[in-house]
Amino acid sequence: MNAHLPSLGRRGLLLGLGAAITLPRARVAFAQAPGEARFAVVVLRGGLDGLFAVQPYAEAGFGELRGALALPEPGQEGGLLDLGGRFGLHPRMPQLHAMYAANEAMIVHAVAGNWRTRSHFDAQDLLESGADQALASGWLNRALSAVPARRGAQPNGLAVGADMPLLMRGPTQVGSYSRRGGGMPSPDLLARIADLNGGDPVTGPAIMEGLSARGYAISALGADAAVRPQPQGAFRALALAAGRLMAQPDGPRVAAFELTGWDTHAQQVNRLNGPLTALDDGLAALKESLGAAWTRTAVLVVTEFGRTVRINGTGGTDHGTGGVAFLAGGAVAGGCVGGDWPGLSDGALFQGRDLAPTTDIRSLAKGLLRDHLRLPSQAVARAFPGSDAAAPANGLVRA
Repeated sequence: MNAHLPSLGRRGLLLGLGAAITLPRARVAFAQAPGEARFAVVVLRGGLDGLFAVQPYAEAGFGELRGALALPEPGQEGGLLDLGGRFGLHPRMPQLHAMYAANEAMIVHAVAGNWRTRSHFDAQDLLESGADQALASGWLNRALSAVPARRGAQPNGLAVGADMPLLMRGPTQVGSYSRRGGGMPSPDLLARIADLNGGDPVTGPAIMEGLSARGYAISALGADAAVRPQPQGAFRALALAAGRLMAQPDGPRVAAFELTGWDTHAQQVNRLNGPLTALDDGLAALKESLGAAWTRTAVLVVTEFGRTVRINGTGGTDHGTGGVAFLAGGAVAGGCVGGDWPGLSDGALFQGRDLAPTTDIRSLAKGLLRDHLRLPSQAVARAFPGSDAAAPANGLVRA
């Protein structure tokens, strides 16, 4: 059994039965938070090459280091989307670029966590646990553990997807359920299950509560809850569904997404087109479905590590260190590329091969927890134990 998985009793299973969405390659979990602010974290599993997604095209020697991974400069055919004359966004992300132009997106380069491992498994655990060692709980769950549920809101939260990310596991109650290989259970099947268990004092009430939760989800999600999306549109469909839930007056306020497909050791130019498009479409879908609530939303997109500066012999990149983080949302003080750019000279590279990290992922997360969700300093400290060296970043959200 996976040590990260929460215990799942009959009640949790039956509640999950009433809130299932099948979405391949993408997952989401929800929880409650105080106030009207919405917050989402997107974990890109596999190690996104930040130098490919956000290219420092004006950097001396960049083209020589990157070879075929260096795309044409802004204004040229198939060129980068300009971010102010020094950096360019990958052309597969026009909707994020539009958010940037509208001051609703910020890009932070040379970002890394407080680890220097190049193991996917170890780095992802540390990214989500928020500590110097892997924990059984995640930093987002711990940050919310002291927050009481809002009066009249859905209890604690709803998780939709296959598995609960470590980021959201912990003392705060967050359910998770997903079915693979099929659509939603038919109303007739659910009615039969409820009828068969109606006389049971334990399962009967639990099933009825689960069906009530399912009715809530269906009313918010509409047709997206019953239609299996194609793999390439999974993240967009999930983001649409999540945004509609989060926009509800009594809906969840916090969501954690997972998106895979970023481990590109070979043929990176072609292999990243799909994932970058999916991420761009998903962020746009989240904005669309949140509606007016987008103005009170912040989204943090992170990955476990960046990749090597130099292209390898198979047209890809290997596991590295410094990468890129995206912030998006109407609450974000966007329209800029943040962070302290270290440069790509031989002397500036970390261990002679990687982009040197200058911004701690924990600082970004702590800044958003403090200034966007308005969590008290004790809750922020609880989320990231032993992280005094990573002060919360200032200026991430609008005043």
